[in-house]
Amino acid sequence: MTKKKKINLRDLNKKKVSTGNSESKMKLGTYVPAIVSFAMLIVGISLDYFNLLPFFKGWVRPVWYGLAYAPVGFPVIKEGWESIRKGDFFTEFFLMSIATLGAFAIGEYPEGVAVMLFYAVGELFQNAAVKRAKGNIKALLDVRPNIALVYRDNDFVEVNPETVHIGEKVQVRTGEKIPLDGILLSEKASVNTAAITGESKPDTIYKGNKVFAGSINLEGVIELETTKEFNDSSIARILDMVQNATARKSKTELFIRKFARVYTPIVVFLAICLTVLPYFFVDNYVFQDWLYRALIFLVISCPCALVISIPLGYFGGLGAASRNGILFKGASFLDAITKVNTVVMDKTGTVTKGVFKIKEIRPVGISENEMMSYLLALEEQSTHPIARAIMEYELNGQNHTASEVSEIGGKGLKGKVNNKTVLVGNKALMTAHGIDVPSETDTIVESIVMITIDDQFSGYVTIADQLKEDAVEAVRQMHNAGIKKIIMLSGDKPSITEKIGNELGLEQAKGGLLPEDKLHEVEEMKKDPSASIAFVGDGINDAPVLAVSDVGIAMGGLGSDVAIETADVVIQTDQPSRIARAIKIGRSTRNVVWQNIALAFGVKLIVMILGAIGLASLWEAVFADVGVAFLAILNAIRIQKMKF
Repeated sequence: MTKKKKINLRDLNKKKVSTGNSESKMKLGTYVPAIVSFAMLIVGISLDYFNLLPFFKGWVRPVWYGLAYAPVGFPVIKEGWESIRKGDFFTEFFLMSIATLGAFAIGEYPEGVAVMLFYAVGELFQNAAVKRAKGNIKALLDVRPNIALVYRDNDFVEVNPETVHIGEKVQVRTGEKIPLDGILLSEKASVNTAAITGESKPDTIYKGNKVFAGSINLEGVIELETTKEFNDSSIARILDMVQNATARKSKTELFIRKFARVYTPIVVFLAICLTVLPYFFVDNYVFQDWLYRALIFLVISCPCALVISIPLGYFGGLGAASRNGILFKGASFLDAITKVNTVVMDKTGTVTKGVFKIKEIRPVGISENEMMSYLLALEEQSTHPIARAIMEYELNGQNHTASEVSEIGGKGLKGKVNNKTVLVGNKALMTAHGIDVPSETDTIVESIVMITIDDQFSGYVTIADQLKEDAVEAVRQMHNAGIKKIIMLSGDKPSITEKIGNELGLEQAKGGLLPEDKLHEVEEMKKDPSASIAFVGDGINDAPVLAVSDVGIAMGGLGSDVAIETADVVIQTDQPSRIARAIKIGRSTRNVVWQNIALAFGVKLIVMILGAIGLASLWEAVFADVGVAFLAILNAIRIQKMKF
């Protein structure tokens, strides 16, 4: 087997530099027509005003302004003609074309050029803003490594990560990105997971724990065993989700686009009426004056500020959420989360860490170390999560080996240790063997593991899942955000669920539920027409409820792939406090969008009226139109700079 050819990093960098240079040239080229047109317009206005060249008054003047108009006007007229050929007459290109050509027809050459020039400049600003918003999202998430150092033929060789298979060993040097998801083989690693979680604080990972593609190795050389192929890695999945999110339009976006289709022909019809109807009602009717007013009406009515700034606002919201480790799968869910008034949460892995820890050890008649030595001897034969928690206990010597170990379904284990019969399990196991259990255990709500040695009750261990550090704060923030009800539904014991619910200050907590029970509970809540429900979960069993809720929110770090694929929103940090942050981002996005709608309609309506009664010129119209578009763009971009 031959070694894979190493990737030449220098060649890759050269390629990036050459690409960057060509992109810079393209960017500069987009501004050349506007610069030429502007220069010729200024020269023409100067010649008009100062009367420097007498011959400029003749045929030279319209030709000059025609040449000034061509660089910015021809592309717009071409777009308008292409739209007409496709059956779409009433576009902003059509509006701007007839308004400017009409200005030329009545001899208002400088205004015709200025209208088209400012429209073209406005379009350049809009396109730049949209590219920036899209670029922010892509730059934030497109941190997929292009090199993997994989162990093949007794050596580490550089290959494309897409060629690495599951189970191969990969080495990552200091400062490099982890190329694929995997299990850490080294003793420990310090990684920056900002690309995955939005948190720049270094995270310490220990041997046997998961590491994710896109994270940066901060210290030393580490090794990992891959668990997913490149295209299935966390970072690839996140990028795919966010890129697809921009294709899912919100109801507001869809409404505005449909509205523009109806609004534009109405405006053209009103402009025609404004030109023709005064002939029948005005004594001193002058066609040129009323045509001029109609042209003003057309310029200011252009809906481009709305059509561009609203999706730009949603781009900003998606980008802001991504920077905070929150992934919305579409702009529609940014809208939907603003209406949520009820949050239903799973317990394990959502508000708790999903990792069991020993809470208390109570030996009876023997020492703690001796009791735990017998307990560990049996529990090492089990794969149950509670057994794994007990196995973390560090003995002071006295390691024992169990034999004849058998599992008693739903109750515990039985075996021999030092020729003594040992029972390890719950109260039902003790009762079945006629063992008296202390009454104090009846009041314990946590999971409890009891031990009997030769028919003598020898003590118990309580095991508890731990609340996430921000769980209490998360509930407080959700209440402050106006969430009326926060409910917990769990498959864990009702006593444990109710206890955690009380600690968190929830309105309701129900335990002992199967997946179908959770689904039934949420469906019952949805019968209330005023309820808008978000469900937060992380497991495969949560997928049906995530699908049926108004907004499904999955914990993306510890969550199952099924839950993440089903959910509408993914929280990469596994922090429940990000739920309130997601709601705030959704509301801020909605506010920006509606501010833009109010601004555009308000200013346009005022200038339309002023133009119709002859108090506004084409100059005011174009400044108002471009100014409104520019302000709306700045407002939409503002959300990307907000702190949540």
